[in-house]
Order: sequence, then structure tokens, then C-alpha cells
Amino acid sequence: MESALPVVAEFQQIKLRPVPKVKRRAPQPPVSLRLKQKNTSATTKTTTLTTPAKLYGKDLSEYDDVDVESLLAQLSPEEITILAKEVDPDDNFLPPDQRNSYECTKEATGPLNRKQLIEHINKQAIETPDQPEFEPYVQGTVRGKKWVPPPRDAREIEAEEQIAIDMGEEYEHALNDATQEEIIDLAAILGFHSMMNQDQYHASLLNKGQPVGLGWDGITKSTQQKLFPMDPPNSTDVEESIKRVKDDDSKLIDLNLNNIKNISDEKLEQLFAALPQNEHLEVLSLTNVGLTDKTALLLAEAIEKSKTLRVLNVETNFISPPVIVKLVQALLKCHTIEEFRASNQRSAVLGNKIEMEITDLVEKNSSLLRLGLHLEFNDARHRVAAHLQRNIDRIGRQRRMGHLSRNYTIGVWQ
Repeated sequence: MESALPVVAEFQQIKLRPVPKVKRRAPQPPVSLRLKQKNTSATTKTTTLTTPAKLYGKDLSEYDDVDVESLLAQLSPEEITILAKEVDPDDNFLPPDQRNSYECTKEATGPLNRKQLIEHINKQAIETPDQPEFEPYVQGTVRGKKWVPPPRDAREIEAEEQIAIDMGEEYEHALNDATQEEIIDLAAILGFHSMMNQDQYHASLLNKGQPVGLGWDGITKSTQQKLFPMDPPNSTDVEESIKRVKDDDSKLIDLNLNNIKNISDEKLEQLFAALPQNEHLEVLSLTNVGLTDKTALLLAEAIEKSKTLRVLNVETNFISPPVIVKLVQALLKCHTIEEFRASNQRSAVLGNKIEMEITDLVEKNSSLLRLGLHLEFNDARHRVAAHLQRNIDRIGRQRRMGHLSRNYTIGVWQ
């Protein structure tokens, strides 16, 4: 073990070589003073000699050509451990309890059984007796000193005092003689909602009088929740709706298939195949119907050929971001869709590349007015919002001038 100490010292001294000192020139006095000194006395020079630092009788320059690998090869594992403790710095990226090396050299007594270990710890905690109390607890006995707060400064007390407002004798007399119900009514009129609950506020507005026991000194009571009936399930007949779309029913303008879970892919394929031939359907809602990429691609093809579809909603489905780009790209060929919604899909975050592609496609679309997509990046949000606002302003300006009218029976802009 002693043989490792010179080697360790060599590593330390190689890194800690002294830096040669540089003598700084002292500031010169004024010219007149230097002339006087030159005439009166001669200058003396002093030199200081510094001996070079040595390590084990050798100059430090001789250690520059030392082969570190050969030195390390001469060390034993125990000596390398000692060297690592003295040389290696702590890793700041590790927690403090993990910066030291594992030094346990004991052999394992057996395999780890986590369940048995937890049972042993619980059993030991239950069987271990409590430590005896030196002073048993006696009810009513006060031990120690009671803490008394120090006296407050007079300036702090003056700063906390409220400013007195002179409201006149008439208003002061009215407020002093007012009851809690009257003060609550006054607070409701002035808009002080923090002084009352909702029951007191609505009772004051409707002039019903304050409920008994709900004053400031009354018992706090919870407000009963108002239970509203659940929304009924969607009762739309899918097969009949598909048939009406195929037959181009003139009365079928809005088709809502939201929250119908048992729609098969075959039925969706039949519906999307009938969309291009339909000339009356304007609104199609397919929220939470289990729409996948396979059927969404068929929907994109149907959108390109649609002539009357104005609103398309495919929120809360299982559409991937690249297929959403395909749907937005299909809107460029369909000049009738004004609103498209496709948020809350399988991938909550679209990513920068997908958002930039959607932004470029939206900026090329001159008929889209509303887009329901969650865009994470500010650049994409601002560009999309600015372009949609320009479309709204342009179409509104054309309608005001009388140059634009919509005929949904034909499905084209005129």
C-alpha cells in the first residue's frame, strides 16, 4: 500500500506545477522628481533568486515525459481505488447519495425476497417496544414556559390602523343600526361577492329575504347540488342514414353520428363512398366514432370530390398526425368546406414538422374560415389565425358588395 503513495504524489504534483512569478514594473515618479533623484543619489539594483520546485529530488520538468499508462499499469486494484478517491472530482449531475462508489465487499447471504423482507420489517416494527417516557403525561399539567410574543413597535401598529373615512352622520347612523340582512343586500348591490355566498346573493337580487341561519354568525351549510339528467344517447340509425346519403335525400342536410361506438369500418366506407354523389349534405359530424387512419384516408378522397359539404367534424378519434395533414390537404380541392375540426386525436402533440405543413396548407386555402386543431407553436397559431381572419374579412367584404352568394343545392360558389 505504501508503494502507491509516491505514484499518487507524482500525479498530484504534475497537475499542480507552480506558475512562474512575473515582476511588475513599479509606477514611475514625475519627471522633475526623477531628475532630482538622478542628481542626488545613484540607484541600486536588487535581484532575487528562486529555486525551482523539486519532487523526490527531480525537477518538475522531468515529469512531463512520464508515461501515465505505464504508471497505472504498475498499480494494484487497491492502489487504483485510493488514487480515484483523491483525484476524481464529484459528478455534479448525480445526487449526493450516489456520488460515492459502492464499497461493500460482503458476499450476499441469499437471494432477495422482497415480500419476506417487508413482512420482517413490519413484524419488527410491531414487536419493538416503545421507548419509556421520562415524564409521564398528566392531563391538565403545564410544563415549561409559555411563549409570550415581544411587544410590537408603535410604528407597525400605526401602519396597520385603518384610515377613518368621514361619511357623514346620516350614513354612519344608518350603517350602525343596519341588520345583517340589510348589509348583505347592500353588499350584493355594490358587488362585494366575497362577503356572501351564492344563496345570499340570489336572495338579495330576487328580494326574497335572507334565509334563516345563514348570517355571518350562523352555522355553515353546504349547498345542495343541482342534478341534471344525462344527455340521451345518439339514436341516429346508421344504416338508414347511409341509405339516405346514397339516395341523395334533399331533406338530409345535417348528419350527426357523434358518440356512436358500434359503427364498423365497412359502414364508414359505404358512407364515404356515397359522399361524392350527394349534393345536399352540408354538415357531417363524426366525433368519437372510432375513426382510424384507414377510414380517414377514404374520407380524404371523398372530401376532394364533395360539392356541398360545408362543415366537417372528426374530433376525438384515432387519426395520426400525417393523416390529419392529408385531410387538410384535401380541403384545397374542396372549395365549399368552411369549418374543419380534428382535435383530441390519438397523438396529443402534432409536432413542429406537422404543424408547419398544416400551416402552409391552410395559407393556400381561400375558403376555410374555422379550424379546430390544437397547435402548440406560436408561429403556427399566429399564421393560421391571421390567414383565417383574412378569409373572413374578404368573404364578408364580398358579401356586403353583393358579389358573393351561396347556393347549397348546387354546392358551388357563385
